[in-house]
Amino acid sequence: MNVFFTRHIDPPYAFLEGEEAHHAARVLRKQVGEELAWVDGRGTFYTGRIEAISKKTVRLQILNSRSDFLERSFQLHLAIAPTKNIARFEWLLEKAVEVGVERITPLLCRHSERKQIRYDRLERILIAAMKQSGRARLPVLDELTPFGKFLSALQAPESVQKFIAHCAADPQKRHFARCYQAGKDAIALIGPEGDFSAEEIAEAKEAGFTPVHLGPSRLRTETAGLVVAVVVANF
Repeated sequence: MNVFFTRHIDPPYAFLEGEEAHHAARVLRKQVGEELAWVDGRGTFYTGRIEAISKKTVRLQILNSRSDFLERSFQLHLAIAPTKNIARFEWLLEKAVEVGVERITPLLCRHSERKQIRYDRLERILIAAMKQSGRARLPVLDELTPFGKFLSALQAPESVQKFIAHCAADPQKRHFARCYQAGKDAIALIGPEGDFSAEEIAEAKEAGFTPVHLGPSRLRTETAGLVVAVVVANF
């Protein structure tokens, strides 16, 4: 089943615009009277009927809606450095949507090799992954944020679990799966290919982040991000 995306909801109608309208009317050749499914990116799944098709818009009558569709009672905030090969980071974004990450902050770290991202492209990837995976919640995607600024601006309740996964020798490190408490909100920091610097690790610990590892192997950045997301999703 094709699932569309629109933020333009004005009950009892919704409106497909731009690429979504073009895909429905010109590519799939949907006609007035046919039923469609769509999501709003805020957690609601809709079904409805096409009422009108114009050059740039498809107007839909809402027949049914289901809020909090495939939602969970806790959230994972993944703060991760984009990879030098941006395709690997884009792959991670797709998988993060599929397993249910609620927020993603691209981090600019001392050892980061990628210092710019195309926000609009990354958001399109998230939208496509949301539709493909059957989810209705679009993860919040923050702008590229310097590591220090992220820590200083962070305002997380005491109940939120905070972790930093790094590869440096550290007697305090424990396996993430043994530290994470199921069903609770969490923030996880994942560094770039060159890992976090010693100063960044110290700053994170000072800010209350628990140092963790993800197993005996040294994982790629994008793999580490996915491992964290899967552990949280399946605990």
